[in-house]
Parts: sequence; structure tokens; C-alpha cells
Amino acid sequence: MKILFTGYHNPHFVTITEYIENAIKKLGHELLSFDNREFIIPGRIRERIPFLQEVDLKRINHNLIRLIDSFQPELFLETGGHRIFPETIKRIRKRGIKTILWTIDHPRNFQLIIEAAPYYDFVFCGGTEAMEILKDNGISKCRWLPFACNPEFHKPVNLTEDDKDRYGNDICFVGSMYPERAHIFETLTEFDIGIWGPGWDTLPQDSPIKRLVRASHIKPGEWIKIYSASGIALAIHYKDPENKVPCHQASPRVYEVLACGSLLIVDSQKDVLSIFVPGEDLLVFKDTNDLKRLLPYYLEHKDEARRIAKRGREKVLNHHTYKHRVEEILRIVSG
Repeated sequence: MKILFTGYHNPHFVTITEYIENAIKKLGHELLSFDNREFIIPGRIRERIPFLQEVDLKRINHNLIRLIDSFQPELFLETGGHRIFPETIKRIRKRGIKTILWTIDHPRNFQLIIEAAPYYDFVFCGGTEAMEILKDNGISKCRWLPFACNPEFHKPVNLTEDDKDRYGNDICFVGSMYPERAHIFETLTEFDIGIWGPGWDTLPQDSPIKRLVRASHIKPGEWIKIYSASGIALAIHYKDPENKVPCHQASPRVYEVLACGSLLIVDSQKDVLSIFVPGEDLLVFKDTNDLKRLLPYYLEHKDEARRIAKRGREKVLNHHTYKHRVEEILRIVSG
């Protein structure tokens, strides 16, 4: 099958875009990729001058149609949904091509997706909160398609002694700094925790968690070393501080940590609980009191921690890879 796939190719590291592309090719399909963020005008200028943002988006959509006509795919798969115009989707469908949208972002800015989604033949959502928003806006044809892992990349790795010194802690967290996350870590300063990710370097010098921050800029190749070097990995999902935008999704980090063979302790997230069994595949905490109970217990009972981590890894490898996700898309599209 000929598939035209659109996503964002980050020039600095691999992302979900490359994982999906790899899965499509592994399944034997002919793939052509299109970068849906290939802007010419710098973002700082487009943000100040909306007219230029529209001009650049029109150019991207025009180039997409040209590529469609040249490649003549059977399927068009768009991840995101913010930058492809409804009119572009209508033109693609008129060519007899099945169109698929897979929303992958937290729905903080969802209006453009609400406007575009009705024009696709199939709509998949990375989190159930996106499904709820779309259904509230009269779009009932959406399906839940969670994130996943790429076993070729997300896996345990052998570490040198230097790696262990550089990346090792009893407990690790990889993710951006939000005040809500900082508040949680402020209650856990008695533990050996390594915090990695953007924004943590902006903490005030007198912050009690400043000493826990290892680095602010890391690549995915380092993530898997961090998980392999640490006894426990924490995952804390984004929460809208004003409680206006829901977030139920199990983030990609959940699947990636489990695939690396780490014991994952994650906040009580609706989609996580729909997919994984607490105490069997991973551990779930509701508040900091839960964390203060779970962390010392599983740091001491390492055999039990390894058993849960092993079951979690087996589950994602058997059921939650991007190959599984692409197979599910094609099964539904094929009727």
C-alpha cells in the first residue's frame, strides 16, 4: 500500500514521527513522508504578523497537494492536525484517497483540530480527553489510539562505569519543568533523585530541588541510559493549573520507560489505568504520601521491583508498539 505520512521531523532528535515511519516500512508498505512544519518564515516573525503565518501555511498546504498528485497514495496519514487546512483534506479526498488524522498533542490549543477533524475519513486520538472534546463538538467518528514504544530504540542498554556515574540515581525523572511537578519533588528531597529536562535550570538558586537537577538539555539516546542506570523511573503527567483543559492520556514516556525495563511509578492517570494493571505492570501514586510509601519500599525490595518491571516490559512489547498501532489503523481503514 502507498502511504503518504505527514509529521514533524525534529532536526535534533528522533520523535514519534520516525517511530511511525519505521513501523510503516517494517510492515512492508511504500512510504513517502512530508514535513508539516516546513516553514520558511521564522516563528518569531510569524507570531507577530498573523498574515505571514497564513502565507506560510498556504505554501505548506500547496506543496502537500503537489506531492499527493505526484505520489498518488492510497492513504494519507496526518499526525497533529493543526497545519493542514480543511480545504486541503477535501481536495485529497476528492482524489479517492482515504484520509486519516491521529491527534498526538495535549489539547491545549485544539480549535484548529476541531475545525479540521470532520473532513477526515478516520480520526484517531492519542488520549481519551481529545475524544471527549471532539465528541462534545459533534465529531463522533473518533477512536482512541494510544501512544506506544519503538522496541528497536526503547530498550535496556549496557552501561559503562562512566555511564553509571553520569546517569545513575536511585530514582529518575525525565521531563519538562512545571510548577506542579516542582511542588511534588520539593516533598521528596530526602531521596536520591536525578531530574532531567527542559526548564529545570531556571529554578531559583534557593530551591530545595536545585541540587537534584542533572541536566536541562538531553537527547533520547541519553533517556534510555538514564532509565537503565536508575532503579525507579517517575512519570508525572501535565495538569492544566486552571483545570480548564483535561488530560487523560498515557504519555509516550509511559511506554518508553516500560520498554527500557525500568520500574515505572506514574501518577493516577485515566488512560494509564485503562491499559495497565497497577502492581503488575507498573505502580501508580495518587499523592506525595503514596510516593513516600512506594519509593522506599521498592528501593529496598529490588526483586519485587524487577518482577513488576519485567511484566511491564513484556506487556508493551507484546501489545503497545508503533507497529501494533499502525496495524490497528490499517485494520480499521480496511473495514
